[in-house]
Amino acid sequence: MGRVTERRKVIRIRDGAVSSRPDTLVAEEPLEIRLNGKPLAITMRTPGDDFALAAGFLVSEGVLAEQSDLQNIVYCAGATVDGSNTYNVVDVKTAPGVRIPDITLERNVYTTSSCGLCGKASLDAVRTTARWPIADTPPVRVEPELLASLPDRLRAAQRVFDRTGGLHAAALFTEDGELLDIREDVGRHNAVDKLVGRALQSGGLPLSRTILLVSGRASFELAQKAVMAGIPVLAAVSAPSSLAVDLAAETGLTLVGFLRGSSMNVYAGEDRVALRTAAAQG
Repeated sequence: MGRVTERRKVIRIRDGAVSSRPDTLVAEEPLEIRLNGKPLAITMRTPGDDFALAAGFLVSEGVLAEQSDLQNIVYCAGATVDGSNTYNVVDVKTAPGVRIPDITLERNVYTTSSCGLCGKASLDAVRTTARWPIADTPPVRVEPELLASLPDRLRAAQRVFDRTGGLHAAALFTEDGELLDIREDVGRHNAVDKLVGRALQSGGLPLSRTILLVSGRASFELAQKAVMAGIPVLAAVSAPSSLAVDLAAETGLTLVGFLRGSSMNVYAGEDRVALRTAAAQG
């Protein structure tokens, strides 16, 4: 548990000079998620916050929506042939009476795709399983200047990135820009699951008045996770995929991409961004 970084020997070449030195790398290990004792999914992740990751993943799958839906999460003892605990297998037990949707292989392909190949069937799947429709009433209103300030604040809070340079991050902010939580992982989707899972465990869903910021691009999968958690605003420092834009437009999610410096593109849900104020100041 907690194997966030590891040390490896590297050969360093700088201006023709060769030296040997240890380097700090981000750890990456598989995590098997079981649901009520049955294997469900395997994800490559940075160890840490594994229970939150599993809970958040099941929010995006439409299994969990409230703290009361979750009975407990445990590491599986005897996960290897010799009976040792690798801390790489977790079992999520739902509370009695929680309906388990039919999570088939086809459904898993939809939820883990970030390339946009799954098309309209994915949009239909999110529409039919979302337990927390985006319902920020009154609507969240965000100044472009506030959005522009968030990437620097995200970067400043990335503790492990400073040591490794190899991690993605996701952060939750209030509509006023207050940092609520930040998680790091080798995968953007895992970082978001950890945020959402922690919110579920503390009874904080839906996240109806928050801004989700992710490093890198905004895939369909990340837009889906935002929608399933009731998050009204998703911002990314890089580009969105076409299917992420389609999902945002259909569900009412505000989607901002290429958030760099004072520049950004608003792809959907522009009503939540104070565009008139920005135009007046420009």
